[in-house]
Amino acid sequence: MNNPGKMLVVAGLALAAIGAILWSGFGRGWLGRLPGDIHYTRGNASFHFPIVTCLLLSILLSVIMWLLRKF
Repeated sequence: MNNPGKMLVVAGLALAAIGAILWSGFGRGWLGRLPGDIHYTRGNASFHFPIVTCLLLSILLSVIMWLLRKF
């Protein structure tokens, strides 16, 4: 199997594992509710943007991809 093929298989397996972990309920209490996440409610309308959660997930995925490139 060529190198990009291996990378796609590993990325797919990692994504499936993360999906299974989140599906099991891990992170329900804090994921998306970190300090710094924007939540605005007024009347019947509400707006939620998990900016800090997105930043942390981006950093985590960047580190994982960097480690995969090293090996």
